[in-house]
Amino acid sequence: MIHDPVELVIFDCDGVLVDSERIYCRVDREVFAALGAEFTEAEIVEHFVGSSNEVLTAILEERLGRALEADWHLPYRPLYERALDAELTMVEGVTDALDALKVPFCLASNGSHATIRRNLTRTGLLDRFEGRMFSARDVARGKPAPDLFLHAAESMGVAPERCAVVEDSPYGVAAARAAGMRVFGYCGGLTRADRLMGPRTLVFDDMRELPRLLSEPLA
Repeated sequence: MIHDPVELVIFDCDGVLVDSERIYCRVDREVFAALGAEFTEAEIVEHFVGSSNEVLTAILEERLGRALEADWHLPYRPLYERALDAELTMVEGVTDALDALKVPFCLASNGSHATIRRNLTRTGLLDRFEGRMFSARDVARGKPAPDLFLHAAESMGVAPERCAVVEDSPYGVAAARAAGMRVFGYCGGLTRADRLMGPRTLVFDDMRELPRLLSEPLA
């Protein structure tokens, strides 16, 4: 059983703090179809939720059977921005969870710093994470590599084994496990609970329960 005290909680952003994955997946399907690649909603959830840009592009190129330009995504960015401006909300129960936490917390996302800031601003969460936001752009490899979580822990001055990560995707869960951190897999969004289960992991579906769950031992 794992019961070292948690000294830092590291939150993913999309799907954990902000309810953006449904929006991204819908627009992804439109964009990929415009490029000539058809994906079902289930395929998009399986392959792209929580992925790095490098992983997304590689899978998309494989389906297309051709390489994409380095900036292929730029013409489609306004589609995502308009949808997020109109629809983005915070994940239900997030502010209750943050208010109840007794230890420091930060954010570590595969998204860019600009995207993180925009989405937190849209949902009124920016002030809670100002100065404690880490992006995959800060490290050599994004999730599922452990680099980003290890960078966040080092920057916050906490040993990896004293960190708890809140994630909603298999990519993020794999990164946290590889970093030697305990994992809290949030299945209240698009990802099925069984895809998050595994060692050092507790799966839950109500963000308000997180502060209580942090004190429970993990197998």
